[in-house]
Amino acid sequence: MSYRLYIPGPLTISESITKAMGKAMVGHRSKDFVALYEDMQPKLKKMFATQDPVYLSTSSAWGVMEGALRNVCRKGVLNCMNGAFSDKWNDVAKRCGKYAEALQFDWGKPVDPEAVRKALATGKFDCITFIHSETSTGTLSPIADIMAVVREFPDVISIADTVSSFSTLPINKDELGVDILLTGSQKALALPPGLAIFAVSERARERAKQMTDRGYYFDLIEFHDNHTKGMTPSTPCISLLFGLQQRLIEVEAEGLENRFERHRRLNDQVRAWAFGKGFSLLPEEKFATRGLNCFKNDRNVDLERLNKILKSRHKLVIDGGYGKLKGKTFRISNMGDETDATIATLIAALNDGLAEQGM
Repeated sequence: MSYRLYIPGPLTISESITKAMGKAMVGHRSKDFVALYEDMQPKLKKMFATQDPVYLSTSSAWGVMEGALRNVCRKGVLNCMNGAFSDKWNDVAKRCGKYAEALQFDWGKPVDPEAVRKALATGKFDCITFIHSETSTGTLSPIADIMAVVREFPDVISIADTVSSFSTLPINKDELGVDILLTGSQKALALPPGLAIFAVSERARERAKQMTDRGYYFDLIEFHDNHTKGMTPSTPCISLLFGLQQRLIEVEAEGLENRFERHRRLNDQVRAWAFGKGFSLLPEEKFATRGLNCFKNDRNVDLERLNKILKSRHKLVIDGGYGKLKGKTFRISNMGDETDATIATLIAALNDGLAEQGM
């Protein structure tokens, strides 16, 4: 049984993407592959708002998140943590044998730039990680303010996860000065999981050259050397790249500003419904992300029962909260290919499901 996915990822895959991924296979060292790779570069650079190269890794975003640490962290990494995924970065850093400290904020709170300044001023760190949009809580940290602080410390390399914010709102990599900006395929890009996309500064590559334990699969120098030839270091999942090529064509046709506006509008529609039903956002509204909403379960809805009704009657599903927030919050995505019509269908289904619980 298939359901329309209003969870924070993976999302429902459109027929156009599925069709594109079914194209005849090509060799990953062939001229056809080089043409595919190079065709996507201008569009990817435009989406990242960068002049830096954009690399493609058929792995989860976590592969690049871990690999980035191995490439640029010599002295120590400051892990800004305010949710399940940003919290995990600290554990990953320690497993990589790096000196890592946690800059912890409550789940649902944004990263505080002043706290970042105080931590970096200790001189213990030459690397910082943070998640722009913490998917587990729907919290958007102020990336411009954070990066303004990071730029005060020239030795610190920045690694920013934009997995659930990329293409939902403007993120200007070069203007912000982010060294490694990464995203994944399964959220706002509405592609199948398994593809990481990341833009890397020359500064980060120079740091990587100094590292003797950066490994191979996520070696930034290997990525760059192959990038100059229109290739990837290792055999990629070429079908996913066909899907990405189609997605980039569709994003260009829609227009980035129109895409940002669509995500904002649909996100507002879901918020308006939830507020009308007596629910509140987990984060403060000005720090709430635009690709999904994370609501407090203020009315003690039986979320498991609600999802059963949504699945059986309406063939769709939402998320009943992540990690320690399971049952206490629920998350609804408006990323990817959602439209006014599909969000209206979702809201009607939610109303039907809540009516079963007298709400």
